[in-house]
Amino acid sequence: MFKSMIRQPNNPITQRVSSFLPIYLESLVIDSVLSFDLFIKLGREMVLYRSKQLAFTDNSRRKLLDNRVEKLYVPFTAKHEYQKYIESNLGKIIQDPFIQEEKKAGIIYEASKALVKDVLANPSLGENIQRSKDMVANQVSYILKGREAFLNLMRITSFDYYTYTHSVNVCTFSIALADQLGIKNEANLKDLGLGALLHDIGKSKVSERILNKRAPLNRAEFEIVKKHPEWGIDAVKDNSLISEDARYPIIQHHERIDGSGYPNGVLGKHIHDFGRIIAVCDVFDALTTRRIYQDAMETFAAFRIMYDNRHEFDEKILKEFTALMGPDDRIRKA
Repeated sequence: MFKSMIRQPNNPITQRVSSFLPIYLESLVIDSVLSFDLFIKLGREMVLYRSKQLAFTDNSRRKLLDNRVEKLYVPFTAKHEYQKYIESNLGKIIQDPFIQEEKKAGIIYEASKALVKDVLANPSLGENIQRSKDMVANQVSYILKGREAFLNLMRITSFDYYTYTHSVNVCTFSIALADQLGIKNEANLKDLGLGALLHDIGKSKVSERILNKRAPLNRAEFEIVKKHPEWGIDAVKDNSLISEDARYPIIQHHERIDGSGYPNGVLGKHIHDFGRIIAVCDVFDALTTRRIYQDAMETFAAFRIMYDNRHEFDEKILKEFTALMGPDDRIRKA
């Protein structure tokens, strides 16, 4: 029965699994026309299920679900078309009452990671900044649904440190923490979220050799990395899509209340609230994700280090972040 669902061309199309991107079935919006082919995994082969330019109907989804198909596959050659499709339909996916919240969180997270990869590849492209704004608007909409939405995102966050996963994690933490702190204005949350998503944009100028080094950085390498906040601001300085407030997370995420941070050694009273928020989220995610040369810490151990160095952080924000992350510590266990 299942094989009869597959649209077979004159010659069946089968390819290697490694050439495909797995996607959630729920990421396909009913009655939308797809700009990419869909494949199904049958045994060890990938077989064409639905050609592009065809509408994905409710009947299509029901038949797949009846056959217990939860994931489909898109050729890697079409991943940009799929990414654009997701970004343009993400609002509908978030609001769809028939999609499980855990699946929504997974779709948001995967789409955000793919977007940040594009941004890091071309940080000055205006289109990428607009896409980032739209993505953050959807993240704010989802996170404001309540604590369970935040927990859903935390359960699927990556524990392996890459600049793009770190950027998405910090964005999620920052929006939820700001809400916890009583910042309810959505425009402010979107500015913070955008700055958080782009906070490491300056690392696009740091060589892959340094970013992916299999050992701690030496002094010279660290001095290069320390330039990334300024390089980040330089990358967006002429972009009118980024508000002044949204720029503070980029330039201040390594500043510290006691003035020991970089790049400018700004003292506490001169650090913007967004800079204070993202400093906490940035350090926590860095401690609780795996590096090539360092295992991830669990939540309690990470907070112990942060409280031992509480002089570097806004204590109220640190305490509120602690409350946000607990007592449900299963959301951040490596």
